[in-house]
Amino acid sequence: MIGHLRGVLIDKRPNQVLLDVAGVGYQVQIPLSTFYALGELKDEVSLLVHTHVRDDALLLYGFLTAREKHFFELLISASGVGPSLALKILSGMSVDDLIPAIRAGDLPALTRIPGVGKKTAERIVVELRDKLAQMEAAGPAEEKPAARGGLAGDVVSALLNLGYDRRAAEKAAEEAQLNGGGTSFEALLRASLQTLSRPTARSG
Repeated sequence: MIGHLRGVLIDKRPNQVLLDVAGVGYQVQIPLSTFYALGELKDEVSLLVHTHVRDDALLLYGFLTAREKHFFELLISASGVGPSLALKILSGMSVDDLIPAIRAGDLPALTRIPGVGKKTAERIVVELRDKLAQMEAAGPAEEKPAARGGLAGDVVSALLNLGYDRRAAEKAAEEAQLNGGGTSFEALLRASLQTLSRPTARSG
């Protein structure tokens, strides 16, 4: 199974990208959050990949962060939620908003996502609420650095070496990327440090 791809960005659309990895083109489905954080065409991109095998196809789903990939895999473990719907859910609501919505059983928020009906939302809440609690108890943040790759991973490692908390460092790096913090290590590190210097970042 393919778990990670690093290659040159040949084409990008809101729901998929084409990566050239050593001369082989990989078409990877992505959520909008990953699309917004991608660089320009011809940039090198590193994606964490979930491989989904069907009788008639082998489909790849890519994510810039291990947190998002993990949540995607959590979503498809719920009854009636396949990879395509899970991708729509992650495109319609961020992980930071999904977690409290599932915890609180906020069905109106979940059903506002295209493709999610009331029954599907109820199943997501019932089946994933306990799994979310277990995931948090197990400390999933400790697993992320091993899977995290690319520029953001290098920046997170640098921030950890500077003494920042792991969760804050990862959040700052992701926010800096989303805000166009730059495609070089130095630029992204600088943007991440600026994010961390804000009072809201330190208190969060």
